[in-house]
Amino acid sequence: MHPFGPFVEHVVGYWEESRKRPKKILFLKYEELKADPKMQLLKIAEFMGRPFGDDEEGEVDEILDRCSLERLKNLEVNKSGSHFISVPNSSFFRKGGVGDSKNYLTPEMEMQIHQTITLKLEAIGLCF
Repeated sequence: MHPFGPFVEHVVGYWEESRKRPKKILFLKYEELKADPKMQLLKIAEFMGRPFGDDEEGEVDEILDRCSLERLKNLEVNKSGSHFISVPNSSFFRKGGVGDSKNYLTPEMEMQIHQTITLKLEAIGLCF
């Protein structure tokens, strides 16, 4: 359970709204972002009405570098600060890899989460 409600319900809500209002809500999947960050950045820029020109390749690479997980997790605020009382910012940064949950969950836990999420998301046409 997420402190602000069930995570899957948030995903479902945003997915449905992104289908109804595609010019207002852009729905990105983490797996797609990891697989092709440059393409996803170009998609975000286009969505925001600020597409990159052909001559802005270096700018795209700089943005990707500045937003990289490695860079963000090494910022001093994320090494030593805290967002919630007694929860250090560093706890929000793991490896950032797809499938890393295998290092934290038992196979049974993974299966139960996968089944629950699959049931709810496939019902609305969202597959991972």
